[in-house]
Amino acid sequence: MQQNQQILIVEDDQVTQELLSAYFVNAGYQTVIASNGEEMWEILSNNEIDLILMDINLPGEDGLSLTKSIRAKYDSNIWIIIVTTRNTDTDRIIGLELGADDYITKPFHERELLVRVKNILRRTSKKIILKDDEPQVHVFHGWKFNIELRQLISPTEDHVHLTNGEFLLLAAFVNSPNQVINRNQLLNEVSSRMWIPMDRTIDVMVNRLRKKIEASPKIPEILLTVHGIGYQLITGE
Repeated sequence: MQQNQQILIVEDDQVTQELLSAYFVNAGYQTVIASNGEEMWEILSNNEIDLILMDINLPGEDGLSLTKSIRAKYDSNIWIIIVTTRNTDTDRIIGLELGADDYITKPFHERELLVRVKNILRRTSKKIILKDDEPQVHVFHGWKFNIELRQLISPTEDHVHLTNGEFLLLAAFVNSPNQVINRNQLLNEVSSRMWIPMDRTIDVMVNRLRKKIEASPKIPEILLTVHGIGYQLITGE
């Protein structure tokens, strides 16, 4: 599967470009490189990209702005991991809020980044097997979520786009309706990595989901917070 998966490295430092490209090619992936937003858009228009490694500090439009623009145009099709020297909680949260699926800071060990990429792309290629007694369409508060078709339909019959990470997160919730799921379990479902204290990835992704499915995201009725533990999807049944 890896030889068919293509990674776009958006990075202006030539040494880092070459190191990352060589490392992922050696691991069996195809790579393409962009040094700025203009080159990135040209590559995206001519290639089937599975995952983007996005630096923040780029000439011209920065990586955070590019992440937001990618989500507006491509929405669910591409995984995005922000790779940057910025290591503050604010930068992480902003990156995730704008649509990134994960965040890793420089300097990093190449193997750690490879593991994250492998885990994320494995989630994309993994087929979801539905048991005979499991519903193909999950219904909650008027919403219809078809895991097999990767479709989320609102109570007004509008199709709502989900990023890959949001899709996996919602799938975890509907497969355990009305049950409390802790952050470690949720992060494992999305990226196969362990949650650590102060990691806000799941919190931000839950907030992103709430903005799409809640009538009032700040006063949720569907995805509830269970303080000190995690989250719970209430089906309304």
